[in-house]
Amino acid sequence: MSEFISLYSGSSGNSSVVRCGDHYLIIDMGKGVRTTGAALKSLGLNIADCDGILVTHEHSDHVKGLSTFLKKNPLPVYGGADTLDFLDANGIVPPTCELNTLSSREEDIGAFGVQAFPTSHDVPCVGYRIHTPDGKTMTLATDLGVLTPPVHEALSGCDLVALESNYDLHMLRSGPYPYYLRARIESARGHLSNDECSAKLLELVQEGCKKFALCHLSQENNTPMLALQTVFNTLGAAGVVPEKDCVVQAQRRNEVSPVLEF
Repeated sequence: MSEFISLYSGSSGNSSVVRCGDHYLIIDMGKGVRTTGAALKSLGLNIADCDGILVTHEHSDHVKGLSTFLKKNPLPVYGGADTLDFLDANGIVPPTCELNTLSSREEDIGAFGVQAFPTSHDVPCVGYRIHTPDGKTMTLATDLGVLTPPVHEALSGCDLVALESNYDLHMLRSGPYPYYLRARIESARGHLSNDECSAKLLELVQEGCKKFALCHLSQENNTPMLALQTVFNTLGAAGVVPEKDCVVQAQRRNEVSPVLEF
C-alpha cells in the first residue's frame, strides 16, 4: 500500500511524504526542523527509512528547513541542476550534502522510481512523478502558472495526483495585494487557480484517476472550502460525484493532513 501525506502545505511552507511500507521520500521542507521533525514523528517515520529528499525549487517556502535538518540528518538531496546549484551556492544545504541532479528520465531513488519534469514558475522549478515499490504511480505538481505539455504528460495515468490550487481569482483581484504581485500570481510563471486546477481534475477523473490532493493554497487569496467547492462544482456539472467517483482533499496549512492511500 502506498500513501501520500502532506506534512504542511501553503504559501507559508510546503512539505510532503510519499510512503510505501517502511520506505519513504520527503518532498520539500519549507518550515523549521522542529515543525517537520514533529510531523514525521507523529506519523511514526524513522529518518533511517527515508530514501532521500526531493526539492522542487529554491523559494523559501520549499527549502527553509533544509539546512538545519540536513546537519542533523545527512540524507541525499535530489532536484533540478539549477535548483541544486542555488542551494549549494547559498548555503541552504551543508557543504557535505550529497546532491543528485535529476533529469527527465525516471531514476531509482532507494525503493522508488522518480522522474522530474519542468513546471512554469518564475525560477527553475520541477514537479515529480513517482513510482512506488508496490507498482502505484503518483504525481506532485505545484508552483506552476500554466499546465504545459510536460505537466499534462506527467499527470496522466496516475493513481493519485497532488496539484496546486493556489488562488481564487475573485479573491486575488479584490484583495490587498498590489497590482504587480497579482499580475505575477496570475501569469504563466506564477500559480494555478482553483478554476484551472478543477478543469484539470475533471480531465483526470474522466481518464480514471480517483485520488486528489489540492496543494499550496494561498492564505490570503483562497480557502480550503472555496477550493473544494470549485472542484465539486466542476465535477458535478459533468456528472461526477465526489466521494463516490473520486476522493478530493484540500491539504492543511499548518498541520499533517489525513493520509491518502493509493
